[in-house]
Amino acid sequence: MADPKTMFEGLAVALVTPFRNGSLDREALARLAGHLVEGGVRALYPCGCTGEATSLSREERTQVIRTVVEAARGRAAVIAGTGTALTSETIELSQDAIRAGADGVMVISPYSVKPTQEGLLAHYRAVADRVDRPMVLYNVPSRTGVTIQPETVAKLAEHPRIAAIKEASGSLDQASAIRARCDIAVLAGDDSLYLPLLAIGARGVVSVAGHVVPAELSAMHAHAASGRTGEAEAIHRKLTPLFRALFLETNPAPVKHALSRLGFMTGELRLPLVPVKPDTAAAVDQALERVGAASHARTGR
Repeated sequence: MADPKTMFEGLAVALVTPFRNGSLDREALARLAGHLVEGGVRALYPCGCTGEATSLSREERTQVIRTVVEAARGRAAVIAGTGTALTSETIELSQDAIRAGADGVMVISPYSVKPTQEGLLAHYRAVADRVDRPMVLYNVPSRTGVTIQPETVAKLAEHPRIAAIKEASGSLDQASAIRARCDIAVLAGDDSLYLPLLAIGARGVVSVAGHVVPAELSAMHAHAASGRTGEAEAIHRKLTPLFRALFLETNPAPVKHALSRLGFMTGELRLPLVPVKPDTAAAVDQALERVGAASHARTGR
């Protein structure tokens, strides 16, 4: 099992799930996961929003997690997304993930349900009580319709297995308020806010752009950690057009287009997600050229 003291440091990637002709493309997933680990990614997060988790069956989720665990081979932590709208199902999927070899689980707030803060407390505690691995809270109100308030995060951080929060509210104030109340590891959930969040105490990022530019994001973290703010900002500025392009349409459609262009996978999505529009595709292609990613394109998909 990965070291809990370091598994939330630096660059992690919210993994896409490759498909081919409607089925999982495990070969492409293993190849991509191995490439990212070799590129210095510290943790892989399969079966989250970027991994189209709501379109995966329970069996497919287990296959994805096992494939990523095998590809990582202990060189990077594997934190599996297991959250659903139902607490009992989240517990079952979390236990499945641990049996499949995951080092921890990431649990999104119940979507559609819009629980109260008391409901969130009860939900997360119930899940944490039933898993024996570190758990990451996932605060992404744009997808769930509810925010885990800083006071709630502080209470949850008292649980011995709730170790981190992926903070994707887009609010620096939210992250600052969490940092002021507890020592939970704050992980940036938005690439564009990674550098600002590092400045207020975040420990890492769960990145989408990391699929494409892992070395650059790792270097930005290293510069920021060593006080080389100018160098870190230069990388941030260089990557900003890519950050924007990858979210011109619903994630993961743009990053799957990018990975298809780079030769890692087909770019296939499951409905209701559809391929990006031509204008978006052109913007992603231009951003890839600008950061030099296209020069590293793979062949022989």
